Amino acid sequence: MITSVIRSILIAGTGSFLGGAARYSLSLLIKNTGKGFPWATLAANLIGCLLIGMLWGYFNRISSDAGNWALFMTTGFCGGFTTFSTFSKEALMMLQAGNFWCFAGYVTLSVIAGIALAALGFWLVR
Repeated sequence: MITSVIRSILIAGTGSFLGGAARYSLSLLIKNTGKGFPWATLAANLIGCLLIGMLWGYFNRISSDAGNWALFMTTGFCGGFTTFSTFSKEALMMLQAGNFWCFAGYVTLSVIAGIALAALGFWLVR
C-alpha cells in the first residue's frame, strides 16, 4: 500500500515538474509582450484548460487503462503547467495598482474562457 502511494506521488510529481518547466518556457517566450498584463499566465491557464478538458474526455472514454497516465497528465502536468496562485497574485497586483479594467478583463477572460476551453477540449475528444 505505501509503495503504491509513493509511486503515485512520484508519477504526479514528475508530471508536475514537466508541466512547471513547460509553463516557465512559455513565460520566457511571451515575456516581452504587453507590459502590465500577464499574457503568459493567461496563455498557460487557457492552454491548460483546453488540455485538461481534452485529457478528461479521452481518459473518460478509455477509462479502464487511464490510471497512471491520467494522474501524470492531469494532476501532474496540467497542475504544474497552470497557475492559479500566480493568476491570483497578478489580479491582486492589478487592483493594488488601480488597473480596474485590466483586472476585470483578466479575471473575466480567465474564468469564462477557461471553462469554455475545458468544455471544448472534452467535447473534441468525445
